[in-house]
Amino acid sequence: MAALDPPPSHSAPDRVTVMQGEARASAEPTVEFSTVLGSCVAMCLFDPSARVGGMNHFLLAEPPTHRSREQFDEHYGLFLMELLVNEMLALGASKSRLKARLYGGANIHRGLSPIGTANADFARRFVVQEGIELTQADLGGNQARRVHFLPASGRVRCRLTAAQATPTQQPLRRPQSALGDVELF
Repeated sequence: MAALDPPPSHSAPDRVTVMQGEARASAEPTVEFSTVLGSCVAMCLFDPSARVGGMNHFLLAEPPTHRSREQFDEHYGLFLMELLVNEMLALGASKSRLKARLYGGANIHRGLSPIGTANADFARRFVVQEGIELTQADLGGNQARRVHFLPASGRVRCRLTAAQATPTQQPLRRPQSALGDVELF
């Protein structure tokens, strides 16, 4: 007698919050990445053939010019973009098949420098320079966004949030730096 396959699971996804300074990748169909963005930007990458996806969340586009390339850390866009691409390649993705979606980059507080605009501009430049196809961008404005991403299917849901839901400070825990594990292209 042949064994029957178990019925499909309709349980809630395994939600993983992607905090400022983090990049996560997965091929697991039950994983859902989520984050809340104000002036920060998140890139959701997906390889439709490998069914691998990932999300990052960066606070600032680029370090001040007086810092060297070796001093990049988890707060800056270039480090997190490269980290995300590398994590996806390690799971079987191919850079030539990657599709990108960009979210965030709002200028929440009037009178402050337009950090959100700088972050959004950096993210757009990065995908062009790296030859990654940009399939969707929801950037700018003055309202925060909540993003949910299913990395194995590439599906994304993005909603505008109330102003009080916008993170205003660094998270209490600081993610481990992966410096030395990132290959810069």
